[in-house]
Amino acid sequence: MAVIALNEDNFESTVLNGGIALVDCWAPWCAACKPFAPIYEKVAARYPENTFGKLDTRKEKSLVSALGVDHIPTLLLYREGILLFRQPGYFEEEQLEDIIRQAQSLDMDYVRAQIAAERDD
Repeated sequence: MAVIALNEDNFESTVLNGGIALVDCWAPWCAACKPFAPIYEKVAARYPENTFGKLDTRKEKSLVSALGVDHIPTLLLYREGILLFRQPGYFEEEQLEDIIRQAQSLDMDYVRAQIAAERDD
């Protein structure tokens, strides 16, 4: 699957669709974003079952604010609509693949139970 340009209109339907979705929050002026872009696209090609999106923080300021992204670049990872990972910075190819593998191996019933328990506290 190709990397999808995300915006307010397609974010929810693209990212919160139930599978694993990664979001690269970037900006054209960001020096660390430039070398990460080809890595992100290469890994996206290797994991076509997952959704890979890019969010231009310069164009989508209200969405970026709603997501709580305050550093560029930032990588977000959702699974089944649940935000599991948010970290600013540059990632090497092996690191990005490790993040995906960890998300794939999670027991989502356990994750949902933990979230429910935290809400009950």
